[in-house]
Amino acid sequence: MEYLKTEEINKQIDALSNILPPSIISELKEKLRDIQITQEELDEILREVVKAYKKSLVEPGEAVGVVAAQSIGEPGTQMTLRTFHYAGVREFNVTLGLPRLIEIVDARRTPSTPMMTVYLDEEHKYDEEKAKDVGRRLETTLIENVTKSVELDLLSGSIILELDTEVMEDKGITMDQVIKTIKKIKTGEVLVDGENRVIIQTEIADIAKLQKLRDKILNLKLKGIKGIKRVVIRKEGDEYVIYTEGSNLAAVLKVKGVDPTRTTTNNIYEIAEVLGIEAARNAIIREAMKVLEEQGLDVDIRHIMLVADMMTLTGRIRQIGRHGVSGEKPSVLARAAFEVTTKHLLEASARGEVDELLGVTENVIIGQIIPLGTGAVQLLMRRGRIGGKT
Repeated sequence: MEYLKTEEINKQIDALSNILPPSIISELKEKLRDIQITQEELDEILREVVKAYKKSLVEPGEAVGVVAAQSIGEPGTQMTLRTFHYAGVREFNVTLGLPRLIEIVDARRTPSTPMMTVYLDEEHKYDEEKAKDVGRRLETTLIENVTKSVELDLLSGSIILELDTEVMEDKGITMDQVIKTIKKIKTGEVLVDGENRVIIQTEIADIAKLQKLRDKILNLKLKGIKGIKRVVIRKEGDEYVIYTEGSNLAAVLKVKGVDPTRTTTNNIYEIAEVLGIEAARNAIIREAMKVLEEQGLDVDIRHIMLVADMMTLTGRIRQIGRHGVSGEKPSVLARAAFEVTTKHLLEASARGEVDELLGVTENVIIGQIIPLGTGAVQLLMRRGRIGGKT
């Protein structure tokens, strides 16, 4: 059996450059570089690749928008309406299914269950203690989280906190940190009584004001990042990964020990602000596909890509709805057909807008041929000589 050399394989792949795009040509070369194949096997591989590529092409004038809408909408009717699902992280509730898909296409500024997957760098990802240390730096710890009980002494106008030393040790917080944090709000004298009692002496005699001050002290942040309510560390393969309840991409990427190239969030607006609109487009595709795959639905990624392109083509994230893509169509009739018909028609007439009738919806409304398929071309016939006669 005679195997082909790499140069011969590359030469035959290059011969298809008039049919296949450069990306597929280079991928074929890379995949077949270290494989021993015969001429017959190569012919079959190339034949199948060309066949698959031609099948994936879209005909000119095909209604890709309608096909995408059907391809996403039909499986969407089979989605479960479970709002919460334990997505591999036992301690967290994560919005999935139809509610999450609606959240993505509606371009909600904040997801109902914001969450981050934080990967660690080479130094921290193999050591549990080092991973826990990064987790402590991420998780927001309030004075309330390390307090066992709170007493109000109305006679002396004091607030007495009994701290939980075990929790403090676990979260890496010292008594000095607690005292320093309380002193920031300048409430009065702060004293330490024994190992775990802190007394805040004030001159407040009014119980309502004292209770308000107590709540303010309990909500003081000792350490961590704003928005990160809780962290869970899991071992995946040979590395430790941190999952967070809450999201703050910009701040988390600056934390020592975090790998900024792999860390991600399900908050698409945060991705757009920190990493740009192209990253947000990729996030929309990834999040939507994740929802569909979790439900066991098979939707071609190109339909999701079309939706993501429409949502981000202006350089900002727009929802698929009357406040976004549909509401910004140039056609008056198309906007009016979607929602709030009277409002669109009144505003358009007041502005003197003209509808060019270039889209599908507006042509359906007035009964014209739509500019799709055979309607996408105009056939002109020259009257003249036919069969030798005029």
